[in-house]
Amino acid sequence: MDKIRSIKLFKNYYKDFYVAQTQTVRDKINYVLRLVETQRIIPQKFFRIIEGTDEIYEIRVEIESNIYRIFCCMDGGAVVVLFHGFQKKTQKTPLKEIKRAEAIKKEFFKSKEV
Repeated sequence: MDKIRSIKLFKNYYKDFYVAQTQTVRDKINYVLRLVETQRIIPQKFFRIIEGTDEIYEIRVEIESNIYRIFCCMDGGAVVVLFHGFQKKTQKTPLKEIKRAEAIKKEFFKSKEV
């Protein structure tokens, strides 16, 4: 399938999360990332904006009873920049994880100015 979007990593935030996961989790993450790259309309089950943020998105991965989130933003409409991920253990997304994503987003766009 042709790619509609490309995925870019910023620093090692996402990579550190990814390599710490089991192969099963990585396979499911890869599946969801392929959806993000190739689907014109991504189901909200896998990709949605986090309300109350400055356009921070979350990629949602669920395996059995485990839930993982990868925060990201759009850069120019066709590039998804991955920030960091975590395993979600509560109903609500932890505020500290959202704040971290906002800080990484600022850092990313500031690094583009140079």
